[in-house]
Amino acid sequence: MRLWSGFFFTSFAVLLICAKGFGQSTPIEHLPIEQLLQQLNQVRSFSSPSISPDGRWVTWTISSAGNARPKEMFLLDRSNISAKPMRIEVPGANDASSTHSAAWSPDSRHVAFLSDSGPSSQDQIFVLTVGENEVRKLTAVNGYITNLRWSPDGKAIAFLYAENGGGGGPLEAAAAQLGEIGESLHNQRLTLIDANGGDIRQLSPAELNIYEYDWSPDGKKFAAIAAPGPADNNWWVAKLYTVSAESGKMQILYSPPVERQLAIPRWSPDSNGVAFIGGLMSDEGFIGGDIFIANATGGEQPKDVTAGKRFSASSLQWKSKEQLLFTAFVDGGGEIATLSLETGQIEAIWKGSENLHAGGNNPNLAVAQDGTSSVAIRSSWQDPPELWTGAVGDWKKATTVNNQQQARWGKAESIVWNNGPFRAQGWLLYPQNFDPGKHYPMIVSIHGGPSSERSASWPTAHFDMSVMAGSGYFVFFPNPRGSYGEGEAFTRANVKDFGGGDLKDILAGVDTVLKKAPVDPDRIGVTGWSYGGFMTMWTVTQTNRFHAAVAGAGVANWLSYYGENLIDEWMIPFFGRSVYEDPAVYAKSSPISYIKRVKTPTLIVVGERDAECPAPQSFEFWHALKTLGVPTKLVVYPGEGHAFQSPKNNLDVLRRTAEWFEKYLGAESSAAHTEP
Repeated sequence: MRLWSGFFFTSFAVLLICAKGFGQSTPIEHLPIEQLLQQLNQVRSFSSPSISPDGRWVTWTISSAGNARPKEMFLLDRSNISAKPMRIEVPGANDASSTHSAAWSPDSRHVAFLSDSGPSSQDQIFVLTVGENEVRKLTAVNGYITNLRWSPDGKAIAFLYAENGGGGGPLEAAAAQLGEIGESLHNQRLTLIDANGGDIRQLSPAELNIYEYDWSPDGKKFAAIAAPGPADNNWWVAKLYTVSAESGKMQILYSPPVERQLAIPRWSPDSNGVAFIGGLMSDEGFIGGDIFIANATGGEQPKDVTAGKRFSASSLQWKSKEQLLFTAFVDGGGEIATLSLETGQIEAIWKGSENLHAGGNNPNLAVAQDGTSSVAIRSSWQDPPELWTGAVGDWKKATTVNNQQQARWGKAESIVWNNGPFRAQGWLLYPQNFDPGKHYPMIVSIHGGPSSERSASWPTAHFDMSVMAGSGYFVFFPNPRGSYGEGEAFTRANVKDFGGGDLKDILAGVDTVLKKAPVDPDRIGVTGWSYGGFMTMWTVTQTNRFHAAVAGAGVANWLSYYGENLIDEWMIPFFGRSVYEDPAVYAKSSPISYIKRVKTPTLIVVGERDAECPAPQSFEFWHALKTLGVPTKLVVYPGEGHAFQSPKNNLDVLRRTAEWFEKYLGAESSAAHTEP
């Protein structure tokens, strides 16, 4: 649930944390959290891996330590993996420049990419000729540009372009809502430019926003997922189209039902079909569902070729006209497999505790034209992020950027339990230097979405409770109903029931943990961000079992939220109808409806300009707790959206969270519970 808001109480929000100096909190010197936070700030993150069609070359982007924005792009020859990667130099670049989003030409000789080098900080398309190390600038546009793809003949480059508009989606900080609201639309249009440069040609109509697309093998058409603007609101009602590469004429290929969102359209090699992923998805770019194939000429409903399977497909590409290669969420981790369209047989190539899903907001896998050569960004709780390359599932590490990092938490264990008709899974992270003779406090960390999954990964600075395992806590990451990884029926199981069955799953998971690990039942806390923030607010209204809570970017009142946000279309698939047609279904899942039950001390944190979970929701919950005498604090971070961009702010949230749990759960007192 990465949501959107239109109205903010900005002046009070800023005063709240600025009156005594923003970002300051009382240090607790004896906590190892400061050392953990310092380490998190040193980890360099990888993104945007790509591989040339012939499988020889790979690129990737590395962000500077402590910086959320991608910065440097590197090129490596896979035939000489021991060689030092080449940093791609862009004319006019400086220390603040960002180079990212590579796309390879069909002949593997050129790679196009985006860079905001120059004084304007405007992304432009550049092209590198491999081997000659020649970089040339291709565009001079003004607006948001993304999603580069070469034509099959290599003569043109397509991209999505919102002229004079910003971009980045609702995770970014929202602009102030001033003046006449809703009158200015900057839709992403399918745009073409000759690979040698020249004028751009906007192909799709201005009234439609193109979210994703793919060239047909003959270069004459595109398959595109599109909806009328505003873009951030209408992704949930987008349809599958074909687009003429010559005229721009669009025809609807598939209009999905309201409970099915679409992603990753891919043409078959014979141009007869378009594969895509369809499912109940709470967020654009966070993909999970079944694999469908539509007839390229329309006239019939697409076929669900993975119906009833116990996984959630997250990306796909064609290996041949009869075989698909896909990634999926499963068992709290990931899988790479092939699907035979002739026999329906699925063959797993790789399965692990991490996710290797290409596509979406966080792609970490790219596979060459042969369907085997690949590059992946891999990490787990025991291994920091690095680039790996090789045959799918048989990778070798190609970088050692983070080899100085050490895990400062204990082992991770997959926990599986049954609750009612459902099987659920979660991860239990043990404390560092675990002593089975002691009893420890535990934090239950609920993921966002709800259509998402928590898998194994090296901790990040954005509200990742893994670091608390280095401070003497067990940390439990449940994947309750509504999550990916158990099939579509499981993902849909919290429709019209937010906080109902999913909370029961979480509590049953806690009971399972208590039977196998030395957790003190009187020192358990609960936390989460986004949908996890809502679930935290909801949980403390439903049970007093938790002794401390931290709600990050939550939702307190679905009824008032409906009128505050700018992406209300996302709510219809999950609540059935609008709040005006069925207010009761919204009220029954609103924490504010049960606020007088709360006894749990609750810290609340949110970004001032959160574009998905509006700051007024946090104010509403905080105001109620304060009025009722429940220990609470509200911290609002100036200028931040749903995904915080400031490293300082991300670390401050973790620091405050650690202090709150230390105050009410007392990690340092675990020795008092030592068994005789």
